[in-house]
Amino acid sequence: MNDTQILSTFQELAPAQPTDAKAPALVFDACQMGVVLRAVLFVELGVAVAAMFASTTLWSWVLRFSLVTGGALPATLAWLLSACMAKRWLARLKPAAQYSVAIGLGAVAGLYGCGLLAISGLLPDAPWVGSASSGALLSSILVAALVMRAKGRTPADTAARLAELQSRIRPHFLFNTLNSAIALVRAEPAKAEALLEDLSDLFRHALMDQGTAVTLADEIALAQRYLAIEQVRFGERLDVQWALDPEAEQAKLPPLLLQPLVENAVRHGVEPSATGAAIRISTQRRGSSVVVKVTNTVPAGQGSEGHGLALRNVQDRLALLHDVQAQFRCGLKDGVYQVRMEFPA
Repeated sequence: MNDTQILSTFQELAPAQPTDAKAPALVFDACQMGVVLRAVLFVELGVAVAAMFASTTLWSWVLRFSLVTGGALPATLAWLLSACMAKRWLARLKPAAQYSVAIGLGAVAGLYGCGLLAISGLLPDAPWVGSASSGALLSSILVAALVMRAKGRTPADTAARLAELQSRIRPHFLFNTLNSAIALVRAEPAKAEALLEDLSDLFRHALMDQGTAVTLADEIALAQRYLAIEQVRFGERLDVQWALDPEAEQAKLPPLLLQPLVENAVRHGVEPSATGAAIRISTQRRGSSVVVKVTNTVPAGQGSEGHGLALRNVQDRLALLHDVQAQFRCGLKDGVYQVRMEFPA
């Protein structure tokens, strides 16, 4: 078979994909609780400052602020609700079109707030043009802030992926894993094969582009593969306990979030101790939230040093995805180090 035939065969098996085809992407998301709170506070602050320019006394400022708030607050909530309801439709548009729609909705929301005051008789001479312009301006500032926040996820996710890949190919970890596999090849070949498969899955998971969020079930599966490798190495020194709630499995969290916490527990709990350590991973669905805990016993005399970098990375990425709806706490108490995460189900 000549070169031309070989090339044609490859083209038939794997047709070229257009490089400019991109999946729809939403440049801003107005459906998060943190966004709602910040938008309302931002608009109210702007109203409060603007009311000062037309007030001579504190009482007149309070009256004017209350009057404008009666139109600005419903308008802001109307803009947020409209942007959230149109989220899927907006994702199909180009970024420039999404900006235009958001600013247009801001102008309409400004007219809506002005209309409410005019209908109620509180604003006899309604400034329609000024209200529309103010709504467009405030919405453009808010959208710009949301876009900047969304872009902040990219470097955080990239840094986490690179750090996790570096961890996976750490010579010490790789050397110990391969040595464990070699020791098992003749005595327990099936166990050696399973060990190498787990190692392969870890590499594949670290290199895979998984998007901005994965399910908790996926993260648990990855952590179980990692602990299966370390179980071969440490044996009885590694005591792992799982307490998993099936109702929490579909909760969303950033990829490669749980495994670094488990690895920290092994490195700072099991490795320094001659007798080993107990690691417990629990998940629980509590209403509209999911609570994840990772705890490990710590050898006597050892503090919490060494946990900082990975924990800060996890905390930052969790906050980027769930904002104020996410909670992250960690600390050492009575010889047990605990990391506790809470986020929407």
